[in-house]
Amino acid sequence: MNLEKVIFAFFIILALSVNTSFFISGVAAPDSLQAIELAVALIVSLICTVLKFGDRSQFGSTVLASSLVVDLLLIAAAILWALAANEATAGLSTAQTATILSLAGGALIANFLSVILLIVETSQLRR
Repeated sequence: MNLEKVIFAFFIILALSVNTSFFISGVAAPDSLQAIELAVALIVSLICTVLKFGDRSQFGSTVLASSLVVDLLLIAAAILWALAANEATAGLSTAQTATILSLAGGALIANFLSVILLIVETSQLRR
């Protein structure tokens, strides 16, 4: 067993799981959206990005690109949330919540693509 690949797969799957948790909780109850969930999703995504820098294969390039998309979208969502929190005392408006969730949904699709690529690469490995 290759510990590096285990850690790599762990963080890719964790990024997908945390982002899914944030997205689904926001869709189910927009008033209960938690900034800490977005922060954890962003931190795990940034860790994934750092782990992907060493792979120089075509697969690595594609997974790195999807990870950068996730980072960009989650950073945009965090910035939007921070700006909205500074300007309003009553919490996030419906439009702001929808925009944050839309950005997180886009990041979720890119995370899903990373997991699919990981599965494809793993299935192509020969013993």
